[in-house]
Amino acid sequence: MLEQELDTLLLDQVNLPADQLHVFRGQEEELIKMMMIYNCAIRRVKTKFQVLNDELSITRQRNPIEFIKSRVKQPNSISSKLRRKGYPITVESVMQNLSDVAGIRVICAFIDDIYKVADMFTAQDDIELIKRKDYIKKPKMNGYRSLHLIVEVPVFFSDHKEQVRVEVQIRTIAMDFWASLEHQLKYKKDVDDAENIIYELRACADVINRTDYHMQSLRDRIVEHM
Repeated sequence: MLEQELDTLLLDQVNLPADQLHVFRGQEEELIKMMMIYNCAIRRVKTKFQVLNDELSITRQRNPIEFIKSRVKQPNSISSKLRRKGYPITVESVMQNLSDVAGIRVICAFIDDIYKVADMFTAQDDIELIKRKDYIKKPKMNGYRSLHLIVEVPVFFSDHKEQVRVEVQIRTIAMDFWASLEHQLKYKKDVDDAENIIYELRACADVINRTDYHMQSLRDRIVEHM
């Protein structure tokens, strides 16, 4: 009974549903440890952005970051991605081959805040930038906009250090609003007017982008007169 309670406590600590332990059969302990490592990496990266936001609230008298979201992919989602890519379904394979198991989404007020925050973050000497994709300057075909960074961050434990990959997405409030709704709508099946909906979603993305730049221009005009 005590062992069962301890297992439940461990699963709660890493936010892992008990029914997903079987996904990596025979590697349950390694899976729990892996999820713990990714959760620790998220806390480390999240703290870095919170510190930057606190500093800029004093040095620039405003907070460029509105809020931060985070998640660790669940085992069933992880195993599906490994299978699609042709990798073994093992904990070791996850750590070696996937870069987006741990994810942070940083929501900024303005477009120029995105680049300032990203540059400050990646300039830190314990952050290794692996990949940078700018979907703001070069949006996806569906209109999606965001700045994506894949980074490696050190996580320190009692007797060793782990270099852990984290995906960071930085976008404005408006970009996040569009992406959230588009994500919901694209999974709706049997839509009669699918082509027109895709076209209109892209048009909405363009309107939102123009609005982002207009709001930034208004902010600059206000700052000039302060």
